[in-house]
Amino acid sequence: MNVALAPMACESGEVARNVAAMARSIRAAADRGCDAIVFPEMCDTGYHMPTIARTASAWDAGPFVELAGIAKDARIAVIAGLSEREGAAVYNSIAAIGPDGALLARYRKIHLFTGPPVCEDTHLAAGRSLVTFELGGFRVGLMTCYDVRFPEQARALALAGAEILFIPAAFPLARIDHWRTLTAARAIENQVFVAAVNRVGTDHGLAFGGNSRLFDPAGFAIASSDESEPGLLVGKLDRARLAEVRAGLQVFRDRRPDVYGNLGPVT
Repeated sequence: MNVALAPMACESGEVARNVAAMARSIRAAADRGCDAIVFPEMCDTGYHMPTIARTASAWDAGPFVELAGIAKDARIAVIAGLSEREGAAVYNSIAAIGPDGALLARYRKIHLFTGPPVCEDTHLAAGRSLVTFELGGFRVGLMTCYDVRFPEQARALALAGAEILFIPAAFPLARIDHWRTLTAARAIENQVFVAAVNRVGTDHGLAFGGNSRLFDPAGFAIASSDESEPGLLVGKLDRARLAEVRAGLQVFRDRRPDVYGNLGPVT
């Protein structure tokens, strides 16, 4: 499966402009023979909580419907971090749209970032479910940005059969070394492909760190970008590589869940 990452710079609150930029990237990825394209977190609204609260959309209209139509026209799967308004609640969500325009999966971010000045937890509702789905013959798991700091989530997805983790993010430049390390670690420890796409640019003074990465199941970078580079990264996900890595180092066979809860005496 050929996958494109689109580390775009979003315009805060300019939903129509952001969706138009996404449409251009979708068509460019399709022209390059890609089967799927992955966009960053909250790429419809930008990543500024008061702006998200004001401009978030319900999924029966707005960006989701438009992106579904573009995906269908271009015959390419689209995985995008989007706002999702449901009644009085707003979620930080991922829409996985198939090449026929149908919704394959919806993931609502589980771990909301509580640190200032962002404080997602005071503006957004948290998700409560892990999500996997089938795409291109692979089982895919979804995570968003801050989720990458919680290895339990990635491991649970891997144990549920995930072979690829798609991770849209708006990870800040100030902590970009953490992003590089954590995304590689999630690939290595779970022997999965990781498609981690991060925002570039700034929103209301918050600078994002780019460094989008497509890792193979051994943690080697198939494709990568720098801090400020927009555009498309393209890489091939090969089932043969997945089988090779898992056969060579059988970490799932060697796990010891029978002892993980047995804490010995504290000395």
